[in-house]
Amino acid sequence: MVDFAKLQKEFVQYDEEREKLIKKSRDVLKLSKLIIYALHRDELDKAAKLVEEIEKERKELEKIARHNGKMVYEGSYKVALQEYVEALLYYHFVKAGKLVDLKVMAEYLVLGLCDLPGELSRRAVFLAGKGKIAEVVKIRDLVDAIYGELLKFDFRDNEIRRKVDAVKYELRKLEDLLLDMKLKGR
Repeated sequence: MVDFAKLQKEFVQYDEEREKLIKKSRDVLKLSKLIIYALHRDELDKAAKLVEEIEKERKELEKIARHNGKMVYEGSYKVALQEYVEALLYYHFVKAGKLVDLKVMAEYLVLGLCDLPGELSRRAVFLAGKGKIAEVVKIRDLVDAIYGELLKFDFRDNEIRRKVDAVKYELRKLEDLLLDMKLKGR
C-alpha cells in the first residue's frame, strides 16, 4: 500500500525548505545589487564588505539547496546565483582588472557572465565621461573576448542564447562609444 502520510510529509518538508530557499535567495539577490551599486559609485571598501557578507549568505543558500536535488533548479535560486556571479565578476574586474572563476553550476555561471557586459558598459560610459579611453578600450576588449568565447558554444537553452545576443549588443554599444570618443578627439 502507498504510504500517503509519508508522501504528504515529503511534500510539506520540500515546501518548507523551498520557502527558506526563496528567503535566502532574496538576501543574496539584494546583496548582489548593493555590490554593483557600490562599485558604480567607486565605493570599493563598501563593496568589499558586501562581498564578505554575500559569501556567507551564499553558503547558507547552498546549505538549504542541498536538502533536495530539485532545489538548485528553483527559479529563485537560479536568479540569485546569476546575480551573485554578475556581482562577483564585476567586483573582481573593478578591483583587479580581470575575471575570476566562480564555483557555481556552469549554466548559472554563463547566465551571470552574460549579464556582466551590461554593468561593464555602464562603467565604460562613466569612464568615458572622465576621458579615460584606455580603460574603455580594456572593457570593450573584455566584452569582445567574452562574446568570442560564448560563440564557441552550441547553447540549446533559449534563455542563454538570448543573453548571448545581449552581449553582442553591449559590445556594439561599447564600439559606438569608442568611435564617438575618437570622433570628438578624446
